Amino acid sequence: MGITDFPHIIAALNGVTVIFLTVAYVYIRRGDKQSHKVAMICALVTSALFLVFYVIYKANSGFAKFGGEGLIRPFYFTLLITHVLGAIIITGMVPVTVWRAFKGNFEKHRQIARFTWPLWMWVGLSGVAVYVMTVHLFPYQGP
Repeated sequence: MGITDFPHIIAALNGVTVIFLTVAYVYIRRGDKQSHKVAMICALVTSALFLVFYVIYKANSGFAKFGGEGLIRPFYFTLLITHVLGAIIITGMVPVTVWRAFKGNFEKHRQIARFTWPLWMWVGLSGVAVYVMTVHLFPYQGP
Protein backbone atom coordinates (compact mmCIF):
# COMPACT_ATOMS: atom_id res chain seq x y z
CA MET A 1 0.00 0.00 0.00
CA GLY A 2 1.39 3.36 -1.04
CA ILE A 3 0.37 6.99 -0.68
CA THR A 4 -1.44 6.78 -4.03
CA ASP A 5 -3.87 4.31 -2.45
CA PHE A 6 -4.84 6.75 0.29
CA PRO A 7 -7.60 8.60 -1.61
CA HIS A 8 -9.43 5.29 -2.06
CA ILE A 9 -9.01 4.40 1.61
CA ILE A 10 -10.11 7.87 2.70
CA ALA A 11 -13.25 7.69 0.53
CA ALA A 12 -14.05 4.20 1.82
CA LEU A 13 -13.70 5.36 5.43
CA ASN A 14 -16.01 8.30 4.66
CA GLY A 15 -18.55 5.91 3.16
CA VAL A 16 -18.36 3.52 6.10
CA THR A 17 -18.82 6.45 8.49
CA VAL A 18 -22.00 7.42 6.63
CA ILE A 19 -23.27 3.85 6.99
CA PHE A 20 -22.59 3.84 10.75
CA LEU A 21 -24.27 7.24 11.12
CA THR A 22 -27.33 5.97 9.25
CA VAL A 23 -27.52 2.82 11.37
CA ALA A 24 -27.11 4.88 14.56
CA TYR A 25 -29.96 7.17 13.46
CA VAL A 26 -32.26 4.21 12.82
CA TYR A 27 -31.43 2.74 16.22
CA ILE A 28 -32.11 5.96 18.14
CA ARG A 29 -35.39 6.50 16.26
CA ARG A 30 -36.41 2.99 17.39
CA GLY A 31 -35.41 3.81 20.96
CA ASP A 32 -32.52 1.33 21.04
CA LYS A 33 -30.02 3.49 22.92
CA GLN A 34 -27.41 0.77 23.42
CA SER A 35 -27.23 -0.12 19.71
CA HIS A 36 -27.18 3.60 18.88
CA LYS A 37 -24.21 4.03 21.19
CA VAL A 38 -22.32 1.14 19.57
CA ALA A 39 -22.99 2.43 16.05
CA MET A 40 -21.87 5.94 17.04
CA ILE A 41 -18.66 4.61 18.59
CA CYS A 42 -18.03 2.78 15.30
CA ALA A 43 -18.65 6.04 13.40
CA LEU A 44 -16.20 7.84 15.68
CA VAL A 45 -13.50 5.19 15.26
CA THR A 46 -13.97 5.16 11.49
CA SER A 47 -13.81 8.96 11.40
CA ALA A 48 -10.65 8.95 13.51
CA LEU A 49 -9.03 6.50 11.08
CA PHE A 50 -10.17 8.74 8.22
CA LEU A 51 -8.50 11.72 9.87
CA VAL A 52 -5.21 9.85 10.33
CA PHE A 53 -5.13 8.77 6.67
CA TYR A 54 -6.24 12.22 5.49
CA VAL A 55 -3.53 14.09 7.40
CA ILE A 56 -0.81 11.67 6.26
CA TYR A 57 -2.02 11.91 2.65
CA LYS A 58 -2.23 15.71 2.59
CA ALA A 59 1.18 16.05 4.25
CA ASN A 60 2.69 13.92 1.50
CA SER A 61 0.74 14.84 -1.61
CA GLY A 62 -1.02 18.17 -1.33
CA PHE A 63 -4.44 18.77 -2.82
CA ALA A 64 -5.93 17.05 -5.85
CA LYS A 65 -6.65 19.14 -8.93
CA PHE A 66 -10.03 19.02 -10.58
CA GLY A 67 -10.00 18.29 -14.30
CA GLY A 68 -13.60 19.05 -15.17
CA GLU A 69 -14.42 21.90 -17.52
CA GLY A 70 -17.53 23.92 -18.30
CA LEU A 71 -20.63 23.94 -16.10
CA ILE A 72 -19.36 21.14 -13.89
CA ARG A 73 -16.62 23.40 -12.45
CA PRO A 74 -18.88 25.78 -10.49
CA PHE A 75 -20.94 22.79 -9.30
CA TYR A 76 -17.81 20.98 -8.12
CA PHE A 77 -16.29 23.99 -6.36
CA THR A 78 -19.59 24.81 -4.64
CA LEU A 79 -19.74 21.21 -3.43
CA LEU A 80 -16.11 21.37 -2.32
CA ILE A 81 -16.56 24.65 -0.43
CA THR A 82 -19.61 23.37 1.46
CA HIS A 83 -17.74 20.14 2.21
CA VAL A 84 -14.67 21.93 3.58
CA LEU A 85 -16.70 24.41 5.65
CA GLY A 86 -18.84 21.58 7.01
CA ALA A 87 -15.72 19.57 7.88
CA ILE A 88 -14.27 22.51 9.78
CA ILE A 89 -17.50 23.03 11.73
CA ILE A 90 -18.08 19.34 12.43
CA THR A 91 -14.58 19.00 13.89
CA GLY A 92 -15.77 21.04 16.86
CA MET A 93 -19.36 19.84 16.99
CA VAL A 94 -18.70 16.10 17.16
CA PRO A 95 -16.59 16.22 20.36
CA VAL A 96 -19.15 18.46 22.08
CA THR A 97 -22.00 16.17 21.07
CA VAL A 98 -20.15 13.06 22.20
CA TRP A 99 -19.05 14.68 25.46
CA ARG A 100 -22.63 15.54 26.36
CA ALA A 101 -23.72 11.95 25.77
CA PHE A 102 -20.72 10.60 27.69
CA LYS A 103 -21.59 12.79 30.67
CA GLY A 104 -25.21 11.61 30.54
CA ASN A 105 -26.55 15.05 29.66
CA PHE A 106 -28.91 13.66 27.04
CA GLU A 107 -31.16 16.70 26.76
CA LYS A 108 -28.23 18.89 25.71
CA HIS A 109 -26.85 16.01 23.64
CA ARG A 110 -30.11 15.83 21.68
CA GLN A 111 -30.17 19.61 21.19
CA ILE A 112 -26.80 19.66 19.42
CA ALA A 113 -27.09 16.22 17.81
CA ARG A 114 -30.02 17.53 15.75
CA PHE A 115 -27.48 19.72 13.96
CA THR A 116 -24.36 17.56 14.28
CA TRP A 117 -25.79 14.44 12.65
CA PRO A 118 -27.03 15.99 9.38
CA LEU A 119 -23.89 18.08 8.99
CA TRP A 120 -21.69 15.04 9.64
CA MET A 121 -23.72 13.11 7.06
CA TRP A 122 -23.27 15.93 4.55
CA VAL A 123 -19.52 16.00 5.12
CA GLY A 124 -19.27 12.23 4.66
CA LEU A 125 -21.46 12.10 1.55
CA SER A 126 -19.94 15.19 -0.05
CA GLY A 127 -16.46 13.82 0.69
CA VAL A 128 -17.26 10.68 -1.28
CA ALA A 129 -18.74 12.82 -4.09
CA VAL A 130 -15.60 15.01 -4.23
CA TYR A 131 -13.46 11.85 -4.41
CA VAL A 132 -15.54 10.35 -7.23
CA MET A 133 -15.45 13.61 -9.17
CA THR A 134 -11.70 14.29 -8.79
CA VAL A 135 -10.37 10.74 -9.06
CA HIS A 136 -12.80 8.91 -11.33
CA LEU A 137 -15.00 11.28 -13.32
CA PHE A 138 -12.84 14.38 -13.93
CA PRO A 139 -9.21 13.62 -13.09
CA TYR A 140 -6.73 16.39 -13.82
CA GLN A 141 -4.81 15.61 -17.00
CA GLY A 142 -2.14 18.30 -16.69
CA PRO A 143 -1.58 21.52 -18.63
